[in-house]
Amino acid sequence: MRVVDVMTADVETARPDWSLKQAARSMIESGVSGLPVVDEDGTVVGIITEADFIEAEADRSTGKRRLFETVFGERKTLVPSTVGAAMTRQPISVDRNTSISEAARLMTRHNVKRLPVIDPDGRLEGIISRGDVLVAFARDDDVIADAVQRGVVHKILMLDSSDVSVHVNDGVVRLSGEVPNRSDARLLEELVCRIEGVVRCDSDLSWAFDDIAAGSAP
Repeated sequence: MRVVDVMTADVETARPDWSLKQAARSMIESGVSGLPVVDEDGTVVGIITEADFIEAEADRSTGKRRLFETVFGERKTLVPSTVGAAMTRQPISVDRNTSISEAARLMTRHNVKRLPVIDPDGRLEGIISRGDVLVAFARDDDVIADAVQRGVVHKILMLDSSDVSVHVNDGVVRLSGEVPNRSDARLLEELVCRIEGVVRCDSDLSWAFDDIAAGSAP
């Protein structure tokens, strides 16, 4: 499953010249906790989230300022008052063909709740959130079993569906049966673990020929 399968395409956005009040109002009305920030061409230039509002308010209360301007040769501090001043620049993003698993890894690695989805020119196509990822991992057991049997066993390994039995319970896949080679069993297990919604793969597969041992023999 790819990002395009679960992303939100109709995305509320903000502009860099918006006031923070405009962005806050838009987030509240839309029921979201973050907005991609785009320029007039639709290119993603940043993202504004609840965390940015909190940081701006913390700066205001402690006297710290992130931006400066020079007035008559004197450097003065500025309180961020626009989206462009408070937003996170160069946000982590993905393209529509990124796997759900990779999107989840990026969110975890960078500790973010959402990722803008951009086209090759950097224009916004959608957004994927943690909630969207959860939907992918909450797939029904029957859907996962079908993905294993038809998508992997039949289409990729080109085995007869009667050769391998697939049982799924709460995302845990159990494989049994016999495959031609030991390498087939290893590949099958690896591919099953990459399917969205699979929690674990337990294998009782046997094989007719141990090609791995034969290949390592002197």
